[in-house]
Amino acid sequence: MPGHIRIVNDPVELVPLLMTFNDPAFKKVYELLNKSWLTEEEIRAQVGDDSIGLCLQILKKGNLVEEQWRMPKPGAKPQKEFRATYNKFRANFQCNLSDLSDILYIALSNDENLREVVEQIERELVKGNSSINDLSRKFSVSPIFVRGLAKRITHLDVKGQGLVLLDTGR
Repeated sequence: MPGHIRIVNDPVELVPLLMTFNDPAFKKVYELLNKSWLTEEEIRAQVGDDSIGLCLQILKKGNLVEEQWRMPKPGAKPQKEFRATYNKFRANFQCNLSDLSDILYIALSNDENLREVVEQIERELVKGNSSINDLSRKFSVSPIFVRGLAKRITHLDVKGQGLVLLDTGR
């Protein structure tokens, strides 16, 4: 897979990368997927971690893996298999240090305050307030912070200038 370079033009795109490489199990999953196509079951057998599903969601959200259906043996059920999309990285952005600190905090923190902010934002989304700028003003955080949370939380996504809740079967 030589030559596949992940070009990051938006600093928020760092969130899934940092989350992946900050967790030993996630890092191992990425390394395995960088070598070959594997199903979730095959990954779980090699890594032995319960968070493989979450890891794959974060990798998909960051466009770091591709997926395809594996042709089953006769009478068997098809399974999705995954492979890492990129093996090189290039950053092509500029941001202020305040935004960079927000991105690092979101990607690497296990702070309970993050959970509280996410819950407050989810309540606002249910009420119909989806504007990233309105949410950032309401909770006294930067728009980059709100967009970064959407990259970290698997059931949130950015659509245009707004945030949406995804139906992930939760």
